[in-house]
Amino acid sequence: MTINFKKLNSKAITPTHGSDEAAGWDIYACIDKPVTIHAGETVKIPSGLAFEVPAGYAGFMFARSGLATKEGLAPANKVGVCDSDYRGDYTVALHNQSGVDRVIEPQERIAQIIFMPYVKAELNEVNKLSDTKRSKGGFGSTGK
Repeated sequence: MTINFKKLNSKAITPTHGSDEAAGWDIYACIDKPVTIHAGETVKIPSGLAFEVPAGYAGFMFARSGLATKEGLAPANKVGVCDSDYRGDYTVALHNQSGVDRVIEPQERIAQIIFMPYVKAELNEVNKLSDTKRSKGGFGSTGK
């Protein structure tokens, strides 16, 4: 599959793979100067890129594991869903979940995007759902 992308800013960096078998494409910060994200704060960081994702697919923006576990920086919405009809900047809302201020440098890797298919389901409202052994058992109902 080929996915077209456009640089919206001349300083934008083409996404890269960290290894031959990496599922995600690394997305880079397209900023002119370092940006401080204070503890507990969320800041939108542009990538300077737009994508043309085929219908039936979406771009799912995930945290970079090292940035999240070592620096406490991850997408505020945990997984960003980039719909196929969106053509604007793929901006990452980075949240600082650590207790100290963190700095994002220009051209630093800030997230990773994976392009995946999704099911466009039809919803059908009913008066009763089928019964299961689990039924309404929710959080923790099947064990730790």
